[in-house]
Amino acid sequence: MIRVNLVGERKSAKKKIVFPVNQRLAAGCSLILIVAGLGVGWRYLMLSKESARMNADLASAQKETARLHAVIIQVQDFEQRKAQLQQRVGLIEQLRNDQTGPVHMLDQISRALPPMLWLTLVKQTAAANDVLIEGRCMTLTGLSDFVANLESSGYFKRSVEIVSSTSENAPTGDLIKFQIKAIFQAPGDAKPATTSAPAPRGA
Repeated sequence: MIRVNLVGERKSAKKKIVFPVNQRLAAGCSLILIVAGLGVGWRYLMLSKESARMNADLASAQKETARLHAVIIQVQDFEQRKAQLQQRVGLIEQLRNDQTGPVHMLDQISRALPPMLWLTLVKQTAAANDVLIEGRCMTLTGLSDFVANLESSGYFKRSVEIVSSTSENAPTGDLIKFQIKAIFQAPGDAKPATTSAPAPRGA
């Protein structure tokens, strides 16, 4: 019977495989390179994502800036229109006051007229609110009553000035031609007298 010695073969199979030093060094360097490459790739992906996010934020900020710029332009346009409207309203109010002023002035003058006195001219001079009044009356008493009535109305500043008074002949008798100057106060600025005007006296 033939026996085969397998002990030696088993011992030889159990021997460890030993790589040379240069192969182990090359494998370590390759592993380091692989890990480094993976790290660089991961870092690149993260930076790419961060760059994309920042670009998106920048685009959003630019859109918001453009929107706010449009809003600012609209607000400026609104403020300009508001100022124009306020200016127009002020002009309308001024024109309205200018229209009512002469009407009120004529009303006060007509109220101050005593009997036997009539007017031939009422006009405003170049100075603001200065009024020149011309007319005729029968007596100097009527003229003094007219001046007193204007002053007591409160709508004419004191004192009303008698510029001139001259006598002239007329078919109906002697008349007194007069010219007076007064300063009219706007209705809002006027302070009417609390006492009633003196009753007009006849000629």
